[in-house]
Amino acid sequence: MKKITSLSFTFTLILLFNGCKPDPHPKNPNYAIQKPMIKCEPTKENLDKMVKELQGKPYVWAEEGPDQFDCSGFTYYLYGSMGIEIPRVAREQAKNGNEIKMDELVYGDLIFFDTEKHPKGNITHVGMYLGNGWFTHASTTEYEIVYSNLNTSPYYKKRLRICRRYLPDAKEKIAMDNTKPWKTKETLKAKVDPVTALPKVTQKHGLGNFYVQVGSFSGRPQDALLHKITRAGYHYKLIAFPLHGKEITKLLIGPYRQRADAVALLEQIRTQIQKDAFIAEIR
Repeated sequence: MKKITSLSFTFTLILLFNGCKPDPHPKNPNYAIQKPMIKCEPTKENLDKMVKELQGKPYVWAEEGPDQFDCSGFTYYLYGSMGIEIPRVAREQAKNGNEIKMDELVYGDLIFFDTEKHPKGNITHVGMYLGNGWFTHASTTEYEIVYSNLNTSPYYKKRLRICRRYLPDAKEKIAMDNTKPWKTKETLKAKVDPVTALPKVTQKHGLGNFYVQVGSFSGRPQDALLHKITRAGYHYKLIAFPLHGKEITKLLIGPYRQRADAVALLEQIRTQIQKDAFIAEIR
């Protein structure tokens, strides 16, 4: 029998795991629209339940559920499952419903973006607003349904083009702090108490070298500080290194591809998190 080396075994496992993930851009997309089955009344409570259940579902172009979605297929499925018919594609969804201003957003409103490299005002992406800057969407970079935050992502905030309201009588907010926590990869890996688990932050400019440094600490920073950062909608990174026989940890918010993106958030972070925060470039 031929002996399998550890390297070849590892490579085989990688192929197997990758094979389980659907291709986000299939060669032959299924453009036939699958109208969702109505399964609940159009209430914010039912919408909130679906949003939590669908977290982490894969992004696949031209799909509208129930197991994989593109961005407008996700919103089409959410509303269709409650018996509310909306257009299938984002640019048409942006033309219907009641137009509202950004400061009028409440849970369930749809927000539309121009995510082209050189924005021209076209609608290319859609998400659903949750409150406190948070929104859920089928991400074209994470290739799954994730949560992002308008308040801490210059990328999305700059590209927001229009907001629409489809949910009837959408006046009452669902308070983010009172909702059941989201199940995320971070929660499962860290094995933390799910009551204090926080949503996953996704930013388009997630790969970069610029950060806002909160500080340096002897050992690991306190969990209360880390939770405060995440609750405010930021993504943090810890870099540990030895110094004079002790382990020192740098606490960074980011990363950002452009220095200007980090600078744009610096004063806000100084006010919310740490008054002595500063810009750092890590390469």
